[in-house]
Amino acid sequence: MILVHHLRIGRSIFTVWLLEEMGLDYELKVYHRNPETFRSQDDIKAATPLGKSPTIQDGDILLTESGAIAAYLVDRYDTDGKFAPARSDHKAWAEYQRWLHYPEGSAFLPLFLKMLLAREGDNPSAVFKAFADGEVPLHLSLLDKRLAEMPYILGDKFQVPDIGITYVASMAERLGEIGPYKNLKAYYDRNMDREAWKRAKARAVE
Repeated sequence: MILVHHLRIGRSIFTVWLLEEMGLDYELKVYHRNPETFRSQDDIKAATPLGKSPTIQDGDILLTESGAIAAYLVDRYDTDGKFAPARSDHKAWAEYQRWLHYPEGSAFLPLFLKMLLAREGDNPSAVFKAFADGEVPLHLSLLDKRLAEMPYILGDKFQVPDIGITYVASMAERLGEIGPYKNLKAYYDRNMDREAWKRAKARAVE
């Protein structure tokens, strides 16, 4: 059975969501954050050297990084090809890879900076603010435009990259940035209504 080292209030719930979508058996080891530092107040470093979540253990395999975990789970367990295109379709596979890695590779940093800047109050870093203020609309506009043309990030079918893109949308929603992007907001709401997400939330948040 897959063991998920799950740090409450963070991105690892999206790994739990993927496991629910795929119908895989898993166990949660839950860690809690220190309310002052927002870091784990439990010994998560005993499970993963950086003390980061998500981390999964599958037999003798220990794996970190959301994108790598998603790629591994699909490659090993998606035997029906439900969550990723066939590798023989090179164009579809390339597009799948693009959007699988986009959330962590390009979109996350500007939104994360926005989150940190919000905690600085009335005196945010001018350099970081200028960067985030320019980059966040760029990424949200890109997603909004694409989702005007299709219900999911790769077309008419929910696939693994939608997990990460929804994480980006959730950050935008938390920061109050998603409002102008109606297609992205509708996509976010639609995915939050998926039964697998509801199961993940009930198990990993409640």
